[in-house]
Amino acid sequence: MVTDAAPEQDRSDEPSNDSLRHLDADHTASLHDRIEAARGEIGQKAQYARDQIEATNERIKNRTGRDLFAAIGVGILAGVIVLASLLFVKWVFAIVAMLIAALGVFELTRALQARGRRIDLIPQVIGSFAITGAAFWFGSAVHWAALFVSLVVIVVWRILVQMVARDGRIYASIFSDILVGCFVQLYVPLLASAALVVLRQEQGELWVISFLIVVVTADTAAYATGLTFGKTKLAPRISPGKTWEGFAGAAVVSMIAGALVTELMLGVPWWAGVIFGAVLMGTATLGDLGESMLKRDLGIKDMSSWLPGHGGVLDRLDSILPSAVVALALFHLLSPLAA
Repeated sequence: MVTDAAPEQDRSDEPSNDSLRHLDADHTASLHDRIEAARGEIGQKAQYARDQIEATNERIKNRTGRDLFAAIGVGILAGVIVLASLLFVKWVFAIVAMLIAALGVFELTRALQARGRRIDLIPQVIGSFAITGAAFWFGSAVHWAALFVSLVVIVVWRILVQMVARDGRIYASIFSDILVGCFVQLYVPLLASAALVVLRQEQGELWVISFLIVVVTADTAAYATGLTFGKTKLAPRISPGKTWEGFAGAAVVSMIAGALVTELMLGVPWWAGVIFGAVLMGTATLGDLGESMLKRDLGIKDMSSWLPGHGGVLDRLDSILPSAVVALALFHLLSPLAA
């Protein structure tokens, strides 16, 4: 009996295992090369973008003397702290404001001492805490009493220290030192305490936020429009970097910001917000010019270098301090218009 054997299949056309492994390896290598090429291209583009950003920042730094990106980072961090404290726990903002005012007093005192003024740091800092703390926690009567006592302590302290020193300093110089020491208290803690007086009021935190938004907006708009379009100097002998174009840009943006914040946050009519923005923009500009004049008289560019891209604490308070007093007046004038 003959049995037919099953014909063997011809496997010569099928790829071998080695061929398949080579194909997989070639495909993997090709995919890896494409990924590496794409990664290299992305890296080149990112490096180019970084170079462009750094070059732009360097041009801005050469023109204005400020590191733009450091300034933005510090500004965002400070804004988050201020807004969070105002919206959630008002007394935390009061403590932050007291510390900031004391740092401003410290900076100004040190700058004056470097120019030969006999300003006593201890009573200056204690007086700053007393004035700002009383404004928020104790009300008007204690606030003004704290100011009066602080000025008296500064005067008596300087006289006693001078009597012990016996360095032959003439009376005119001693009297000048006393006046300058009193000026420090009137300039920094008294003006800063106006914001804390506003904060004590019903919905005072919203008024503080509103005036800070307008002042910061005015500063930013003046900087941006002045940097882009600025040609005509506003006050070349005081602050060469400020221009009329920057002033005009700040005025327009501030009035828009004022109309928005008063209408949306305070329930005050938009036309009153335009006034709110215009007045605060004016005081912010005057405060900025006033501190520039003070620094020019002291022969310094910044009060300190504590805040990268900004200079010192007082360099950031220059436009806020006088605006705080005006914000208090505007609160009493415009709050009756609130819905």
